[in-house]
Amino acid sequence: MKYLSFKNAYDKFPKKQISFDESLILSGISEIVERLSKYHNGILAIELYPGTDVKFIYENIIRHIPTSLTLNIESAKKSYKDLAYAFDHQLTDDRVFGKMGYASIEDFYNLDKIADIRKQLESAPGLKIVYGFGSTMISYDHLIYFDITRWEIQLRFRQGMPNFTADNPREDTLRKFKRGYFLEWRVADKIKQAHYLKSDYLVSSERPDQITMIPLDAFITGLDLLTSSPFRLIPYFDPGVWGGQWMKEVCDLPENGSNYAWSFDGVPEENALAFSFGHKTFVFPAINLVFFRPVELLGERVYGRFGKEFPIRFDFLDTMEGGNLSLQVHPLTEYIQNTFGMNYTQDESYYILDASDDSVVYLGVKPGIDPHHLIDSLEKANQGEALFDDQAFINSFPVKKHDHLLIPAGTIHCSGKNTMVLEISATPYIFTFKLWDWGRLGLDGLPRPVHIQHGKKVIQYDRDTEWVKKNLINRFETIRENEIRTGLHEREFIETRRLSTTTKLTTQTNGSVNVLNLVEGKAAIIESPEGKFEPFTVHYAETFIIPDGVKNYSIRSAFEGEMIMVIKAFVR
Repeated sequence: MKYLSFKNAYDKFPKKQISFDESLILSGISEIVERLSKYHNGILAIELYPGTDVKFIYENIIRHIPTSLTLNIESAKKSYKDLAYAFDHQLTDDRVFGKMGYASIEDFYNLDKIADIRKQLESAPGLKIVYGFGSTMISYDHLIYFDITRWEIQLRFRQGMPNFTADNPREDTLRKFKRGYFLEWRVADKIKQAHYLKSDYLVSSERPDQITMIPLDAFITGLDLLTSSPFRLIPYFDPGVWGGQWMKEVCDLPENGSNYAWSFDGVPEENALAFSFGHKTFVFPAINLVFFRPVELLGERVYGRFGKEFPIRFDFLDTMEGGNLSLQVHPLTEYIQNTFGMNYTQDESYYILDASDDSVVYLGVKPGIDPHHLIDSLEKANQGEALFDDQAFINSFPVKKHDHLLIPAGTIHCSGKNTMVLEISATPYIFTFKLWDWGRLGLDGLPRPVHIQHGKKVIQYDRDTEWVKKNLINRFETIRENEIRTGLHEREFIETRRLSTTTKLTTQTNGSVNVLNLVEGKAAIIESPEGKFEPFTVHYAETFIIPDGVKNYSIRSAFEGEMIMVIKAFVR
């Protein structure tokens, strides 16, 4: 083995076992149709998160349910021209960035047509069905909710699926994602928060051949377990132009003929969770836990500050045998608020999981540089007039395993090749202003988006070589035996601690959700000193979450006498 001296047991599909009557969990199309066919009266609304395959759901389920009337709410959708007129100013011409808005589902529809659909449904006898994105605009007697994760939506975008509000099957995926992120998903999440817990049944529609429907009570039982014990999200992995080979081995990934550049293993907005009911599995967006159990998950203090958002993100950046990340900078808090309508920015840090002899991180500017000269050089490089002379402007620092580099917003940075990074950051994860991408094209064959016009307004030129050494590299402080504070910077709301032991140690959530990763050791066992949850095993490089509701927990190696080490993040 190249990167490990042992065979890792990294779990690519973690599940939470739920104690519930398995006979009430419906798996497969025929079981779902049979159960929904038992409705005989009233209006049955079938709400679909945008990205769910409406045609598949209708052809295989809805049309087989006996009704007096079945109507598709999406037949009342406004024309694409009208939707463009309403929202193009919010979405902007940029490939990546739009602005947060305040749209509602009614803004997507012709309300006169909705009124006509409502009249038809109310006057028809027996069972009536209204289905589609926004069907909850109709007063209903029963509700079924079909859900899908944002990662699956993105995969479908790549395969040609258009957005709900645009006829854009061939548009580049970044623009489709932008339309979802700034517009469609925000509206869909408003519907979800208002109606999801009013459903009779919830349906996981990630995979048509593995469709599962569960009663609301089963979901509530699962939420209660998640907020009182450790859990993991389902990670996903994706290639990139700078990607490496470390995750292939360590995370036991399938050979893809290329690389794996990054993994999201701790991002509820993107990742999924899975409930296991005996032999049946229910997969759903992890953000649902944040929506419906925010205080128990986040803690009262964190919920009061961030609302129903999960503020901490863990992900992997793998450049082992790959290339440099793009040179980049993140917006200052005041800039992201004023320009994009976001509440907080992407402060972050790089925890070095692994490194080679030539591993470096680019961080901060050289002393005394002329800002105009830097920006002019970046602009000329991106126009193809000359290569960017990074050594003249940007610091590069050698790094080794277990170093921790802090990256407050406004600091120019990127990971160099042959470096394995656990990125710990705040969650507004698309707000990266690329400044220079080393002359590369993206995997789609298009130039990767560069945002010098934004970046030049937020670069902090006082973060030069000596300032970075003093403030951003390995700011380790011993808290107690086996516990070291490793960051983050004063401008950042996240604090990180590194815990290590060869026996057992006990720690607390500190009034905040905790996100952790096992950065040393084959496996660790997480336990409740009070016996409040079953022992929970994590393996090397796995990210896991401890809800604030747990309060106290202990960590020990699964192998007696072995040194283990975790990095732990929480909101200050």
